[in-house]
Amino acid sequence: MSMSENVQVNAAAYSETAKSGAEPFWPTGWWRLMDYKIGIISLPIYVILVALLAILTQQGQIKPDAPTMIAVLVLGGFTCAEIGRRLPVLRNIGAAAIFATFIPSALVYYKLIPAPIEKSIIDFTKFTNFLYVYIAAIIVGSILGMDRNVLVKGFLKIFVPLSVGSVAAAAVGTLVGMMLGLGAYKTFFFIVVPIMAGGVGEGAIPLSIGYAAILGQPQGDFFAQVLPPVMLGSLTAILFSGTLNYVGKRYPHLTGNGRLQPASDDALNLISMERQDENSSPFDITAIAAAGLTAVVLYLLGVMLFHLIGLPAPVAMLFLAVIAKLCSAVSPRLQSGGLIVYRFVRIGMTYPLLFAIGVSLTPWDKLMAAFTVANLVTIVATVFTLMATGAVIGRLMKMYPIETAIVNACHSGQGGTGDVAILTAADRMELMPFAQIATRIGGAITVTGVLVLLHWLA
Repeated sequence: MSMSENVQVNAAAYSETAKSGAEPFWPTGWWRLMDYKIGIISLPIYVILVALLAILTQQGQIKPDAPTMIAVLVLGGFTCAEIGRRLPVLRNIGAAAIFATFIPSALVYYKLIPAPIEKSIIDFTKFTNFLYVYIAAIIVGSILGMDRNVLVKGFLKIFVPLSVGSVAAAAVGTLVGMMLGLGAYKTFFFIVVPIMAGGVGEGAIPLSIGYAAILGQPQGDFFAQVLPPVMLGSLTAILFSGTLNYVGKRYPHLTGNGRLQPASDDALNLISMERQDENSSPFDITAIAAAGLTAVVLYLLGVMLFHLIGLPAPVAMLFLAVIAKLCSAVSPRLQSGGLIVYRFVRIGMTYPLLFAIGVSLTPWDKLMAAFTVANLVTIVATVFTLMATGAVIGRLMKMYPIETAIVNACHSGQGGTGDVAILTAADRMELMPFAQIATRIGGAITVTGVLVLLHWLA
């Protein structure tokens, strides 16, 4: 009997035994235990992982190598996400993504994660470019799965709600800050602008460098001021996006469930492909592997373009993937493989990635520093206006208001890490290409324009 036939026989026996009610522990009871999952982790495997990592930590054998870090990040990420998923009310507004990001940040700050594990996670995240591998797979898979016409129209149209929303958010946020006694100058340059600057690496850092050069003060002082609004703005966007996911379930006519705009019935879009039964067609392993390599190649081309013309690598990769799709440079077989890569990465890597981000890139003390009433109200007003304006303009342009609001939310996110958390909370990872436009291009335009304005005012 072949291996596949043996598995089928065992599965049939398991099903028949379960129906009859007579259930011996081995193997059917054990199988039932194995099928109980925490995130994607089988319960017995979860227990073994906890014990193994405890022993390895005690023996000083936690190292930043791939097998160990996979175990650590998967265990930590899905544990935090599972806690969020089980909370009443909060689970409907993205608690899984919030917990997977901010619980590890708090654990690091309060020294509740063993130092060897913390150091290994930081080293692994820094030296492997884990985040960009994830974004490459998500972008390439989602773009290859889109209908060409939807892709073109979406990219051209998304700039309108994004631009109008940014202007409205800047105006409303500044006015709210002035009403709360923060002053127009401080509110605009040190709260509102950092929120829409594109994150930390592409936003807060160049913004603080520019402020230092123009105003003649230490860059570190400015960075300490602009970082908390970036982080708290991203948290606000995560909460609002999770809420919109819940609203979309209550009012289905407001959402395309990941589609930016309505498509014709015969459009081969990512949603119809991604939501279909995973067992409806056999996997082409070589196509999946080739699609993964294609994503890596596009990312490396993006890195090369960054060195040649200064365009950020994720943005360059995004444009290259769009060009490849529009020119039909990628075969349907590879497009199907790209979709499987996208699905695997979305399900298996999102929460481990958020856990790594929480440990290595999210300083808890900086986040807490922003928790003053005036700052909170100003930040919430800015993000809300950005998203609400996006929804209204999107609907006027015959796009789905929930999707345009979520894309606009990414403009107030913490860079690529914020995009992942926001789209995870919204359960709309398919919007990653548009999120990258909002974050990278929108952030770059914001930083450049504001530095020109400050130089003129100074």
